[in-house]
Amino acid sequence: MPTDDPWARKARGLLRAELKRRDIGYQQLAERLVAMGVKETPASIANKISRGKFTAAFLIQALESIGCSKVDLGDPIRG
Repeated sequence: MPTDDPWARKARGLLRAELKRRDIGYQQLAERLVAMGVKETPASIANKISRGKFTAAFLIQALESIGCSKVDLGDPIRG
């Protein structure tokens, strides 16, 4: 179940956007992560991203694996 936490939604959206920009699906992401020594399956990635619950380490690993060295966080979320 996706989270209602606005920060988790922002993290999920950021990762999804970077994957889409590069036309990379969960299968390709899993393969890239495995090549880096990070054991993930397409299903585990889909679950993490769908829930919006993943560690900062996973986010950085995923971004590194797809060649993303810079991200635009856009406007900050205001509570």
